Amino acid sequence: MHKGSCLCGETTVELGGSDFTEQIVCHCTDCRQTSGSAFSTNILVPKKDVTITGPVKQFDMKAASGNTVTRVFCSNCGSAISHLTPAFGEAQAIQTGNFSDFAKVPITTELFVKDRWTGLAAISGAAQVRAMT
Repeated sequence: MHKGSCLCGETTVELGGSDFTEQIVCHCTDCRQTSGSAFSTNILVPKKDVTITGPVKQFDMKAASGNTVTRVFCSNCGSAISHLTPAFGEAQAIQTGNFSDFAKVPITTELFVKDRWTGLAAISGAAQVRAMT
């Protein structure tokens, strides 16, 4: 079980199921804007294994793929919590920056490397995905 929280601590996220052994870095424009940084760090988790408690707000937008992406934020402090899209099937992306224990989980994939900021090197050993379809 992994437990994390937003910046203010009012929204918590609990992840059940298996232990996580890999993370994803995403360099797409939407993830950069959501994180307020050069990329976001995420894991994909079956929706049934995710419990989000506390004040949240959702924002729907159209991705470049044409899919609707639902971004979930703490409605108090604005921390990014999760995002969902039909492309993930029965899973949802969870932002791992809200969990202290994910600092030790390896990053195995980088997405949207075509949008990676100049000066940021590729993560050694991680799969490099130019974009998603």
